[in-house]
Amino acid sequence: MKTCFIACAGLLALPLTPLSAFQDEAAPIMATYQSQIANLREDARMAAAFVHIAAGHDEHLQNLITLTEVPAPPFGEGARAAVFADMMRATGFGEVTIDDAGNVVAHRPGAAATHSVMMVAHLDTVFPAETDVTVQVEGNRYTAPGIGDNTRGAVMLLQIASAIAAADIRTQGDIILVGNVGEEGLGDLRGVRHLFRDAANRPDSFIAIDGGDDARLVTRAVGSTRFRVTLNGPGGHSWGDFGDANPHHASARAITRFVNAARPITQDGPRASYNIGRTGGGTSVNSIPFESWFEVDMRSGDPARLEALVAVFQQAMAEGLEAENAVRGDSDPLTMTIEPIGSRPAGESDPALPLVQRARALLEADGITPVLTASSTDSNIPISLGIPAITISRCGTSARAHSLDEYWEDDGTVPACTMRGLALLIAEAELAGD
Repeated sequence: MKTCFIACAGLLALPLTPLSAFQDEAAPIMATYQSQIANLREDARMAAAFVHIAAGHDEHLQNLITLTEVPAPPFGEGARAAVFADMMRATGFGEVTIDDAGNVVAHRPGAAATHSVMMVAHLDTVFPAETDVTVQVEGNRYTAPGIGDNTRGAVMLLQIASAIAAADIRTQGDIILVGNVGEEGLGDLRGVRHLFRDAANRPDSFIAIDGGDDARLVTRAVGSTRFRVTLNGPGGHSWGDFGDANPHHASARAITRFVNAARPITQDGPRASYNIGRTGGGTSVNSIPFESWFEVDMRSGDPARLEALVAVFQQAMAEGLEAENAVRGDSDPLTMTIEPIGSRPAGESDPALPLVQRARALLEADGITPVLTASSTDSNIPISLGIPAITISRCGTSARAHSLDEYWEDDGTVPACTMRGLALLIAEAELAGD
């Protein structure tokens, strides 16, 4: 019997930063930030930008259709990135390039270059290249795979860029807008990881557009660990070699043990989850497969809870393999390989950070009660590095994300919501004098 855990020694030493106890209610917003937001919204340049956003709404609805209909599967975002780059250049915002990872990066230098603020929206979707992404429009509902998550976020970035250019808004700090790749699935946040690599010129604060409800502010990063498990054996005929070790049977034994052991961990305390998302292997219904594989996703905002899931996963895999090998006939034993395929760090932004305070003040100024929440987004990377970061709404109403009947509705709130995103960006970058 052979079990091979790739990078096994590092599985329990996950790159997770400690979280404080999650709080549903944050402390009151500091008056300083409420006043700052009020003054910003009264500035003539900001008022002109707001008018531009409202006036250009229909144009960006067309951009939403155009961009959605360019497939952007994981590791295949190039075509959409090229279209998005052209759209970004057309706004007149600033210099636009595509970096080595495939991210579309637009840069607008600040008057004083005192600091930099980055706002991102991921371009990729979860859907394979062959998926029909034709947009169906019925009234104010736009239906197509990936249209909400996160094509609408990318279009919001274009709206903000266009408004800044049209109103000639200048800031003290640099503004960097990024249509990033690799947020979904096995992309494992590769686009943002590239932006925050050791040699990169990292921003001082970070805003991601990737959420539904307007009130939702993601300030806590849910960590995740993902594995691909592969079992191999000699294979054979389902009748003639019956009784020999079967990789699929071993997978079933291992998965059952894992689910039974993992469920109690998720029943109380900090939220945690697990999922067997993909499976495969085998050549025909009457053949013992020579290979069986499956992919596992485990998540929690609490590092200890995630470590507990990983521990029972490891034990279940070993026991499932051993159980199948124990009842095999004369065949060679099965082998198992466990490969890490993704790891998103956990962490938490301090609710007292100016970035979070400003985001809350903007919502409250519009009569919306902010909800600070946890999720797994591009903000995981900067949060884990101690860089102020937040994920905000993409605006409108989204539903059925990651499904073929995903839709986004233009619910009448989009211009006002987009304006809040713009105001948050400018407040962070600090409006320069006339």
